[in-house]
Amino acid sequence: MSTTNKNESVKLSPMVRRRTAKDISNRKGKEPIVSLTAYITPMAARLDDYCDFLLVGDSLGMVLYGMESTVGVTLDMMITHGKAVMRGAKKALVVIDMPFGSYEESKEQAFRNAARVLSETGAGAVKLEGGKEMAETVEFLVKRGVPVLGHVGLMPQSVNVYGGYGAHGRVKEEWQPILDDAKAIADAGAFATVLEGVAEPLAAHLAKEISNPIIGIGASAECDGQILVTEDMLGLFSFNPKFVKRYAEIGTDIAKAVEGYASDVRARKFPGDEETYKMKKPS
Repeated sequence: MSTTNKNESVKLSPMVRRRTAKDISNRKGKEPIVSLTAYITPMAARLDDYCDFLLVGDSLGMVLYGMESTVGVTLDMMITHGKAVMRGAKKALVVIDMPFGSYEESKEQAFRNAARVLSETGAGAVKLEGGKEMAETVEFLVKRGVPVLGHVGLMPQSVNVYGGYGAHGRVKEEWQPILDDAKAIADAGAFATVLEGVAEPLAAHLAKEISNPIIGIGASAECDGQILVTEDMLGLFSFNPKFVKRYAEIGTDIAKAVEGYASDVRARKFPGDEETYKMKKPS
């Protein structure tokens, strides 16, 4: 029998509502959308209060695994890290990259793999690269209940075709294909589109002309939002892309911390009394 007084009000923790793809779509032309990448649980938990959506990017292949490009990332890797991020993020929409080779063959292949990603991770959307050639696939997925974040401009999964990571649209002759790609993906139903590595005037033009939110990375502050690789923004690596502003120097801090630890160990200063278990006093 309950001992709770019937007149007492029971205080329950308020339910936290996670953002959805629709929430992001509705932000077109409004307050800029904030996004960062996340690959592991503790980082996702740290970013969750500040980001509208977190991207489990296939950039994890380079950031976490030391790969030279994202091409070697597998679907199983994305699912594993997607689960980890979902454990840490409670409010932000979590979007998971579809890795190279997991969606290009056919729209049916794309749906099977996207459905697996969403069902096994609990994430709210997937991201895939490509313009006009992927519009039919995007539409196929959206009509079957898979929210899609597009990605045009510089597309890292196509680095072997491009021959590098150079910016696009720096001459007017390159504008129209990128405009056509962004429009095709928006018209196909993508709730937003990442625009990577393009000249500022083109990015600003796209943000005004395309119907869904344009999320810039190496683009323009006129975009509807921004995304960066978290580890780049925190200064974890010595290489710093032009489009990245460093908000911390975590790499330097880690090096200093490890230097101090190594020095203390070699001098037998660590562990000290505070870090050492003593014998219990007889009772």
